[in-house]
Amino acid sequence: MNGLSDLVAPEAILARLPASSRRQALQAMADALAKTQPVNARVAFEAVLIRERLAGTGMGEGVAIPHATIQGLAHPIGAFARLETPIEFDALDGRPADLVFMLLSPADRAADHLKALARVSRFFRRADLREKLRAARGADELSALFASAVQSDAA
Repeated sequence: MNGLSDLVAPEAILARLPASSRRQALQAMADALAKTQPVNARVAFEAVLIRERLAGTGMGEGVAIPHATIQGLAHPIGAFARLETPIEFDALDGRPADLVFMLLSPADRAADHLKALARVSRFFRRADLREKLRAARGADELSALFASAVQSDAA
């Protein structure tokens, strides 16, 4: 399949999020999603918080992928934030996250959620892409990185 540009709208990319807590970061990301997608920010925030209480979504290497399923979506959607100060997301390596991708999927399409989650995870497992995301100068460069992964993941 392709990269992540079909999941995250450029307007849902927060290039420098000054959040001081996990809740604050997740709220800002849910708000950004609600501005670009047909999703209620409060519903999105609460669904992701419930999932976070079950187990942290830190995948290591400074990356977290908070995710949830909610009613009313037609397809998976996402938001991305590069945090100014890394925040704890309970990663196995103990490292706080500075790269956070929030994924929301339709509640009635579990297979689509798992496929999208696998795509996001594969993207962030690549050290070269993590470093490029950290070095990008703004939302436009970040958006271009999500789009350019289409070609590099196709091989």
